[in-house]
Amino acid sequence: MTKIMGAKTKFKNINTYANRGMTLEADIQASNDYYLVNDKAVIYKKPTPITISKVNYPSRREAIIKEGFFRTPSTTDYNGIYKGKYIDFDAKETKLKTAFPLNNIHPHQIKHLACIYKHGGIGFLIVRFTVLNKTFLLPIESLMKFLDESTRKSIPLSYFEENGYIIKDKYNPRVDYLSVLDMLYFDGGNL
Repeated sequence: MTKIMGAKTKFKNINTYANRGMTLEADIQASNDYYLVNDKAVIYKKPTPITISKVNYPSRREAIIKEGFFRTPSTTDYNGIYKGKYIDFDAKETKLKTAFPLNNIHPHQIKHLACIYKHGGIGFLIVRFTVLNKTFLLPIESLMKFLDESTRKSIPLSYFEENGYIIKDKYNPRVDYLSVLDMLYFDGGNL
């Protein structure tokens, strides 16, 4: 503690990104905005397919949605194009320190990402272990391998460390997943 002008002040470590107060989704949105503004990629969050069934109109200019339902199960959160390739991915967070629960990924999402891969696109998960402040990109190929070879109900952190790719926190873009895609698929990677 340091006294500044008679007030006690506690200084925080300003060199860490651990307490930014941002969620993974907000970080990815900021990254996607950065990519778009800097003409690197065009990637958007998909809207959730909802059908509105009841609306209240208190006046001509105001409408209040009172009731709605999900039309179809949503596939993944994000899609777009990067260096001429279609990319599609989902973002997940967990507060667990040692594993990522598979019930956080719906079977139709896995099937969707597998179809993207089958047809030549790039599919992956971005998973953040919030307590550890570690964010990983896990290609769909690695996820499918885990599902084929394991009966576990969660993916251990060690699997992410061995088969995934760490996405380092940065100022801009916050979640620079394109640098991982460059390494894997574009700069001498699989493409």
